[in-house]
Amino acid sequence: MGDVINLRQARKARARADKDRLAQRNRAKFGRTKAERQAQSLEEERKNRHIEGALRDNKGEEPN
Repeated sequence: MGDVINLRQARKARARADKDRLAQRNRAKFGRTKAERQAQSLEEERKNRHIEGALRDNKGEEPN
């Protein structure tokens, strides 16, 4: 037979785990300095410009 579990305790344990996961995400998202956020923003912008520059310009051409 399976183990007997207390559903109340299991529910509370799951809620604590969910709360901990949310806290970890928030620490990663908001727990950075202004310089780190700006550096990441500049890096993302640079990557987007690089990708946009590599795209073909197919405006005005008929698709085959």
